[in-house]
Amino acid sequence: MDRRRRFALLAEAASLDRDQPPAVGRFDSAVGIAQVRVPGRGTTNLMRVMQTNACSLSCGYCPTFCGGKVKRAALAPEEVARTFMDAHRAGLAHGLFLTSGVPGRAVRATDRMLATLAILREREDFGGYVHVKLLPGAEAAQVDEAARLASRISVNLEGPGDGYVRRLAKEKDFSGDLLPKLRHAGRIFRDARREHPARVGSTTTQFVVGAVGERDREILDVVWRLERDELLHHAHFSAFQPVVGTPMEGRSPTPARRELRLYQAEHLLRDYGFRFDELAFEGDGNLSLDHDPKTAWALAHREHFPLEIMGAPRELLVRVPGIGPLASRRLVAARRQATFRFASDLRGVGVDVARAGWFLTLRGRRVSTTPPVFQLRLFEHGAHLTQAPYTTAVPPCAYR
Repeated sequence: MDRRRRFALLAEAASLDRDQPPAVGRFDSAVGIAQVRVPGRGTTNLMRVMQTNACSLSCGYCPTFCGGKVKRAALAPEEVARTFMDAHRAGLAHGLFLTSGVPGRAVRATDRMLATLAILREREDFGGYVHVKLLPGAEAAQVDEAARLASRISVNLEGPGDGYVRRLAKEKDFSGDLLPKLRHAGRIFRDARREHPARVGSTTTQFVVGAVGERDREILDVVWRLERDELLHHAHFSAFQPVVGTPMEGRSPTPARRELRLYQAEHLLRDYGFRFDELAFEGDGNLSLDHDPKTAWALAHREHFPLEIMGAPRELLVRVPGIGPLASRRLVAARRQATFRFASDLRGVGVDVARAGWFLTLRGRRVSTTPPVFQLRLFEHGAHLTQAPYTTAVPPCAYR
């Protein structure tokens, strides 16, 4: 195949990767450029491509596993760099997401990705966003080099422990390779941020959910520990969906709502001040599918409610279902200057009154006398799944 056809094939393969911002606008499949949302910076155009989709790993959920019946291709570092820079100079692409299969030795495949980054940074003097996914088996020195060249590094853990990861892919090593490598990259970026606060480098990871019997409690325990130690910016969760032609094609799919609940719970840990031991798990170790994690916590701690809107501290208001960090700040600021009288006043500062009303009192009277019921909210049907707060596929309202 010529370079154009190979690039289109590998861009299409990379577009399926969940460890990146989801597309919210136009997508050019020929060069893998998608319009994505970046927190605090609106939207930008990101080029997404694999260095190669050839792979010697046996990941049972992946169509590009070693026995997969897919067309294989590869791009040289110069080809990736040249294609990206041509698009960047034309104003079509402002950042790059680079991943790869593992054809044989992981060290050699990683070197090819790092060579691409080195061309962009050192020869082309590109200073924008570059996200690289480190491969299983990459060496510590390659982690160091990736941290020097990339804005963000991914090391996908896939599962919360050795047994789970081996069942997903027998060549992968959770405790001897993946987790230490993620921690190493996280420490590099954490130490750099502490020394130079303007440095924005960070790490992400991804979990395949529901394929091999892991529990939400186990996944979130790993995520909580990494985020608590400032070694992980955020995690991605991918509900397992069987793919025809893969070793796991006969397994049952994981409900999409389980993926959503994990995103919601992780957001509570990362941005709402919740501790891991405060999350409410069901008897099987998974999060409730009927209630989002915040509502589940509130119903399990009714002693805190209802809260009086005019006097409750912000750290408690933000724990009310239907009140997010921004709404809680607006509410506290607004009540210093005015008195809330009606539910419409609460809506005006961003409170979801339908969800929050039962947990609040306004001048001594409950805003809503109807307690939460088992129901599917509109956002859980995917109506706003492109409104991502970070690089997840979940809308901000899902976390309130």
